[in-house]
Amino acid sequence: MAAVLFAIGFAVTTNAVPSGTTDEIRTRLEPFGTVCRAGDDCGQAAAAVSTGPMSGSQVYDKFCFACHTTGVGGAPKLDDQVAWTERQGKGMDTLWDSLINGIGAMPAKGTCMGCSDDELREVLDYMLAGGQ
Repeated sequence: MAAVLFAIGFAVTTNAVPSGTTDEIRTRLEPFGTVCRAGDDCGQAAAAVSTGPMSGSQVYDKFCFACHTTGVGGAPKLDDQVAWTERQGKGMDTLWDSLINGIGAMPAKGTCMGCSDDELREVLDYMLAGGQ
């Protein structure tokens, strides 16, 4: 049985004629993509350049709007001044702690893990002002 399989395999491989030149075959066998590990340049250094700090409006539009526009999970809506006044009545330290560590359904930093403290203060001020 092994001899038969060997003979078939030998016949198939020795009689196979590749289509294309050696360079075309080599190109078809190249990997589709590459792996870039943390710390490697990988030619994408320009993409990592910061465009500067985001404004409160930009942080809100990128990270906060989904919940604070609709009230998902009990999030106070941006334009609900009663809800924001109640929260502000607990003190700015309490609001800041909730923003940094999360509260209820809201995760820490409202998912903006790359935001600086200044950007987070900007978005907090923006939301307390009702988006003004």
